[in-house]
Amino acid sequence: MTKKIDLKIITHEKEVFNEKVNAIYSKSIEGEFGILPDHQPFMTALDIGVTRAEIDDKMESFTTMGGIFQFKDNQALILTDLAERGSDIDVTRAKSAKERAEARIGSHDVEVDNARAQIALAKAMARLKAAMKD
Repeated sequence: MTKKIDLKIITHEKEVFNEKVNAIYSKSIEGEFGILPDHQPFMTALDIGVTRAEIDDKMESFTTMGGIFQFKDNQALILTDLAERGSDIDVTRAKSAKERAEARIGSHDVEVDNARAQIALAKAMARLKAAMKD
């Protein structure tokens, strides 16, 4: 039997995912990383992005909007403010959010909080990327 990783993705509100996986790929604030069974203990701060889990012969994608990733003894835990399965994402809504964020960034209005607009754009892009992976 091939070794697996127990992956849990948890938000403040619910457990989004709890299954055994073959591999995990995600994005930390320092760059992308991958985890296979028996990896050395690892902990990092997650960036806004997509976490992919390889389950047998398929990949499942999740948005992970920041948070913490911890791995030890083939147990992986993601604690994040917001996570969504790619299959649950409303693509039309995500595209609209992306367009609104791009419009705010492109405007020269002094009332626009550029940092918040950049975060909104990153979240919308992560949702679209996760939705396309399924």
